[in-house]
Amino acid sequence: MPLKDLPLDARPREKLLARGPGALSDAELLALLLRTGIQGKGVLQMADELLHLKVNAAGDAGFDGIAGLLHATADDLKRVKGLGPAKRAELVAVLELARRAMAQQLKQRTVFATPHAVKDYLQLHLSAKTHEVFAVLFLDIQNRMLALEELFRGTLTQTSVYPREVVLRALHHQAVAVVLAHNHPSGTAQPSRADEALTQTLKAALALIDVRVLDHVIVGTGEALSMAERGWM
Repeated sequence: MPLKDLPLDARPREKLLARGPGALSDAELLALLLRTGIQGKGVLQMADELLHLKVNAAGDAGFDGIAGLLHATADDLKRVKGLGPAKRAELVAVLELARRAMAQQLKQRTVFATPHAVKDYLQLHLSAKTHEVFAVLFLDIQNRMLALEELFRGTLTQTSVYPREVVLRALHHQAVAVVLAHNHPSGTAQPSRADEALTQTLKAALALIDVRVLDHVIVGTGEALSMAERGWM
């Protein structure tokens, strides 16, 4: 049904203004970004289909909801019929704005005053990657973020992390503390024994230059696990 045929209080824009964004479904929020549908398909239908669209011929890769869609690249979105350059750019910009807003918060505030913000920020950066990535969040003396760097990339099952390189980057940023992070492309955020051993190796290496390892965050699909919160540090 076209938006103009819906009751006024059921239209996404009017509903948002009257009741707030929390009252809208994922499809309704996405419809606000898309603004218009395509011939034979209203914007709400298009938004709902886009959230669950398979993007390759085999049907084994798709967005699978709003989180997957917001992690989609501009190239991923090229495969979607009806998404021109303007709409693709707007969708990709939403994720980038979210990243920058969270980065600004972490640079202005003590990171561990808002541990959930740290996990959310790392999820935005790492959860949609199809290969394993090891990243380090470098912190100043007040535990504010100096930088986030992806230092190592590996296969879907393992990655090689060199403590010497982590130490050199910590010295470069004059960091006082770090948060380690990596993703599990398989989806589970549970640490392996190798993850625990790597954490201890890096803690020992960084202790030689008086840099503390405050946490190791593991990012899975739709979740992020803090080893410090679980008492595994």
